[in-house]
Amino acid sequence: MIQDITPHIYHNEYRPVTPGDDSFLLYFEKDLVLVKRQENALCFPCFGDFPGLKRELSSELIYLFSIDHCTFYLARQRPGFNPSLFEMKSIGLFRDLPPGWLDFAGITAHQLYQWYDTHRFCGKCGRPLIHSEEERMLHCPDCGTMEYPKICPAVIVGIIHKDRILMSKYAGRSSTHYALIAGFTEIGETIEETVKREVFEEVGLHVKNLRYYKSQPWSFSGTLLFGFFAELDGDDDSITLDTRELSTADWFTREEAPAQPLNISLTSEMIWKFKNGEV
Repeated sequence: MIQDITPHIYHNEYRPVTPGDDSFLLYFEKDLVLVKRQENALCFPCFGDFPGLKRELSSELIYLFSIDHCTFYLARQRPGFNPSLFEMKSIGLFRDLPPGWLDFAGITAHQLYQWYDTHRFCGKCGRPLIHSEEERMLHCPDCGTMEYPKICPAVIVGIIHKDRILMSKYAGRSSTHYALIAGFTEIGETIEETVKREVFEEVGLHVKNLRYYKSQPWSFSGTLLFGFFAELDGDDDSITLDTRELSTADWFTREEAPAQPLNISLTSEMIWKFKNGEV
């Protein structure tokens, strides 16, 4: 999956240091990221590429994290760059453009970029928020409100019955891939309760014997995913589709189950686990 970057090691501790020439500079404009022009490989600009750029950390130049000994920083102001050497590209390239450890760094940085971009002012009193020098936190100098990066818990559910798995397609999306039932956890709800509610809401089925598989940080949607396999509790011919969420839902044997070509997501890995007879 996208976070599996071994032998590289991700360090998310907030330990801001002054960037060096080889430190990576991440700049985003909505869903676009600044990258070096390079065929068939992902490469971010380094501070050495911008010798005139100030390196003093501030609300406009933010330390993000490190991978191994490489440090990553977020630039809030657009750096002047030579279009023949650099370009703005869609963050969709983080799904399949090697190397994988930079894909993970890029989409994680984008999640933090979105959080900083939407938390400029205090939600309680409206004052500008100030960056903490001790932790990854924003605080209000007036009312004392503290803001930390937000993570949204959600579930992925592989429903199995008679050696078949239920797969669905989302409604109103350009993607034509089949996926598994999924949804976000609501306030006051356990992850297990989310599994049962989402399955019933989306396809009108009940499940039992929930088995936790594994989790995944999915920064494309700012989500922490919890994967479960479950058994159908009832008949498999009683699907009631929520057409606002899904366009179709069908049962597939291990041979028939359409697997995604990219193995960066928890959904894809779970489908392959089923196809290979491992669940």
